Amino acid sequence: MRHLIDPLDFSVEEIDALLDLAGEIERNREKYSHLCDGRTLATLFYEPSTRTRLSFEAAMLNLGGRVLGFASADSSSAAKGESISDTIRVVSCYADICAIRHPKEGAPKVASQFSGIPVINAGDGGHQHPTQTLTDLLTIRSLKGRLGDLTIGLCGDLKFGRTVHSLIKSLSRYQGIRFALISPDELRLPDYIRKEVLDREGIPYEEVSDLEDVMGKLDILYMTRVQRERFFNEEDYVRLKDCYILTSKKMAAAKPDMAVLHPLPRVNEIATEVDSDPRAAYFKQAQYGVYVRMALIATLLNLAGREPEC
Repeated sequence: MRHLIDPLDFSVEEIDALLDLAGEIERNREKYSHLCDGRTLATLFYEPSTRTRLSFEAAMLNLGGRVLGFASADSSSAAKGESISDTIRVVSCYADICAIRHPKEGAPKVASQFSGIPVINAGDGGHQHPTQTLTDLLTIRSLKGRLGDLTIGLCGDLKFGRTVHSLIKSLSRYQGIRFALISPDELRLPDYIRKEVLDREGIPYEEVSDLEDVMGKLDILYMTRVQRERFFNEEDYVRLKDCYILTSKKMAAAKPDMAVLHPLPRVNEIATEVDSDPRAAYFKQAQYGVYVRMALIATLLNLAGREPEC
């Protein structure tokens, strides 16, 4: 039994195989529509979510499986004080696999240590978000045809952005990756990512405060929102929330084939006028999230190599 807690839990070869499966599912969804007949996914979301929770549910339903779970801590026994270790022991009696989102870093890891079923980390605080990373990798590979030899711009909240942290860790394993880290000083990338990943692995990067300084160099621009829920006071959030807004005017300086990604939800960091730009790929990215989660569920349930019934 395997879990996905950290984006590095899978080797590069395993990720490539999973992305290959996701691509096959995209091309032939009907072929996989009964792969998980009789299987149940539990979605344990202690924190609000739209895309991640619904994409997990859509993925399991598309595979022919069933879904149960809760959408907030208030609607679970956590409101009564139940520990996550007890919750996962009980859920293991009801489901075959589960996805957990939790505001506390490390909670999905704890759950995996007591679980009788595969556990997928669907986001833990400001720490990791491995399935969003798989979605991002599939999107980049589908748009660019590769995951190496790319300059990736990461813009906005790099301090609390778990999607950014996971993506850096994963992309750093591919050859020829370069990063442009675009943020105000208060939201710079944490030292543990900079030192333990970028510096240790010798990954080239530059840190800037102005998006315009690097726009023309980028193959991918990964925008993030400034997350109100991660701030300790409203004043700091209000001061920083509009520090970067991507507009059509700024897009004019980008490469013709640059792609704009965003894990969503968007607040106002990408102007709606950008949506009509053919380089805007964030809604396509959300669709890829379903395919990659279908592939992940099949892989963790050891169904990936099984020939599905047509």
